[in-house]
Amino acid sequence: MNQRTYTVDFRDVTNFLEMHAAIFEGLEFPDYYGCNWSAFWDCITDMFGEPMLIEILGIDVIERLFDDDASKMLNILKRRKHRYPMFDEDIRIEIVQGDERIEIDDYPIKE
Repeated sequence: MNQRTYTVDFRDVTNFLEMHAAIFEGLEFPDYYGCNWSAFWDCITDMFGEPMLIEILGIDVIERLFDDDASKMLNILKRRKHRYPMFDEDIRIEIVQGDERIEIDDYPIKE
């Protein structure tokens, strides 16, 4: 089975709605995505059935602009990755910083 790649690019984000637009576009969320963390959880947990890679670019931008929201998003992604232990290997989430790729489990998330 092929791996599907989703890329969420925050590098040009300047406001909260642009952050959620990047999430919506990068993860190919449905039109009813509500641009809040409850809706994010609902949509991200609906993504299953095939191996996937989620790449996060520009995390430093949203950490600088929206520190708490960046942490919420990363914690939700981490919870999603481990929600179904038997499928842990089917989902990879990587923070991309330049040439470096950091697995979400190894990325320092503020609590």
